[in-house]
Amino acid sequence: MPGRPPRRRGRTALLIAAAAVLGIVAGTATGYAVQADRAPTPLPMLAQPGLAYPAKSLPKGKEPEPLSAEEDSQVRTDGDLRKLLLKRPAGARDNLALRARDGWLSVDEYAREFEAPDYMFEDLVGKGFRRAAYSSWEQGEYRVTNIRLVQFRADWSLSVTYHTEGRQAYMPREAGNPGDPLKGSSNGRYYIYDVEREAGYLPQYHARALAQRGDVMLDIHIYDTEPISKKDIRTLAERQLERL
Repeated sequence: MPGRPPRRRGRTALLIAAAAVLGIVAGTATGYAVQADRAPTPLPMLAQPGLAYPAKSLPKGKEPEPLSAEEDSQVRTDGDLRKLLLKRPAGARDNLALRARDGWLSVDEYAREFEAPDYMFEDLVGKGFRRAAYSSWEQGEYRVTNIRLVQFRADWSLSVTYHTEGRQAYMPREAGNPGDPLKGSSNGRYYIYDVEREAGYLPQYHARALAQRGDVMLDIHIYDTEPISKKDIRTLAERQLERL
């Protein structure tokens, strides 16, 4: 009815809420009391076969042979990482600009290859960067090929995955396309960049491959003033993967 003052609900609401809480507490206490008077119900047997490993150690001389270097990739990558780099093709020339580094890149040198070197230095150290090996050669008049093998510590098993996928996340924007999957790798991809043209200069063509094998990431670049075929970068990356 118009003009009628609204009904005050504060006290009533509190009484209802208190009653509800008391009801819950009482119900819970009753439930515990009923359960306490019951005999325990045995759990069903687990449907699990016997454990696969033997109960006793194998006698001396019967232990399985350790994995060979072909079967265990870590046997290879724990040695001189530079020996796993692809060899320079016949007729190619060493890139003299990098010869003084003797095939190694320190974490500081590797970080300086990025747009934000200070951030990358801290990120790499924090994620267990171990070492990086490189190879670089020149072919013909202008073609240059660079290979990087970047290794992370074994106890930081996800770091190499994060680093690889982090580089790949930028590639659609950087290369102008999402790239193509690389055979022989669960997350490898290769890319042909959009050509760069500038008045007064030769056109710049660029191809790149990124992939992971174990605790090592491979990063391959090819530069040229002539178009680079997908076969060139794909074949190079597949051959490098086979060595890891």
